[in-house]
Amino acid sequence: MHFGCIFIQARSLNCGPRFRFVRRTKSDRRKNGMKFQRHNAIRELVGHSLVSNQDELRRKLRRRGFEVTQATLSRDIHELQLSKGPGGYSLPGSNGNGAAPFVDDGSPTVAEMLESFGLRVRQAMNQVVIGTAMGGAQPVAAALDRAGWPEIIGTIAGDDTVLVICPDTKRASEVEAQLRTILES
Repeated sequence: MHFGCIFIQARSLNCGPRFRFVRRTKSDRRKNGMKFQRHNAIRELVGHSLVSNQDELRRKLRRRGFEVTQATLSRDIHELQLSKGPGGYSLPGSNGNGAAPFVDDGSPTVAEMLESFGLRVRQAMNQVVIGTAMGGAQPVAAALDRAGWPEIIGTIAGDDTVLVICPDTKRASEVEAQLRTILES
């Protein structure tokens, strides 16, 4: 024979409701909408281009209008179940990142270097100044030198700034326009 006991405890009147029902506000719905858009942008970036680290992904997202912190980006990567391999981040269930296979010919292009390191471009008379992430000026300048653009006489690189010297202001504005197009794509 089984005997069961039921314990009943009286609650005081000021203890509040037993269950709490929460209504989602417009702000909550807007945040979820932004998260959905950001996740779609991450899927597209990882699926169509080489993304080798979180900082690069953060910069690419910023160019698309998404300002995210490292913590938010880490959470997004975890939620999207992205994996990281020698070819960078890849989507779940894919063998790679969907981009064309990376051929290491030893010389990255100007576009690749600007995509990885470039932050801003400004013209100053017959010169163009490229702002880069710390340590990014040397690879950007080297890529420009290798590219052999006829409008460019030479480059000087510091740690986070590249000075591009052109023969005149007309060619400098052409170089700035080309670099800005690459940087904003």
